[in-house]
Amino acid sequence: MKFFADTAEISEIRELAETGLLDGVTTNPTLIHKSGRNFLEVVKEIAGIVAGPVSAEVVALDHGGMMREAEVLRRIADNVAIKVPLTPDGLKTCKALTSEGTMVNVTLCFSAAQALLAAKAGATFISPFVGRHDDVGFDGMALIADIRLIYDNYDYETQILVASVRHPMHVVEAAKIGADVMTAPPKIIHQLFKHPLTDNGIASFLKDWEQTGQKI
Repeated sequence: MKFFADTAEISEIRELAETGLLDGVTTNPTLIHKSGRNFLEVVKEIAGIVAGPVSAEVVALDHGGMMREAEVLRRIADNVAIKVPLTPDGLKTCKALTSEGTMVNVTLCFSAAQALLAAKAGATFISPFVGRHDDVGFDGMALIADIRLIYDNYDYETQILVASVRHPMHVVEAAKIGADVMTAPPKIIHQLFKHPLTDNGIASFLKDWEQTGQKI
């Protein structure tokens, strides 16, 4: 499963990229706003740090506006994926862009039916929001399982990009189901490294090593 960072903070992206474990980045208007920087400048800088897809979201709601904004965004770098909402105009834009060879991330997916439409529109990525789904009393992971089954039934190439990840178990469950990608805040990705037994083991080994008085 590919790991994307859901952030627009350059320092966090650089830190994760240095681990060699980062496959891409997702951004959205909220994350860009939090960064306090110019949208296009942030996307360009991120695209220069990671070789994988960098999702940049359009803000227009009509097809013509989306296409105009997409033209600006995809000129930034070859690894920019245009992010569009799961609406009729969004899927119309998705179809037009993917037909031209541009990567498209269809976002704000909350049902298997919506995911099916996105696949038919040729989406590169579909982003079901598991955390927000859980928040309103639905099972976000059941949604991922349903999408995986449907896509496998028809050999759709659209990649399932699990979004709105709230904790490490969302990542583990998504991997067990067979999601292609997950995107999470850097905080969640760092939590994947953590286990108390690992910390205890390191502390024990270091204590024993110090008692030997040796050096490497």
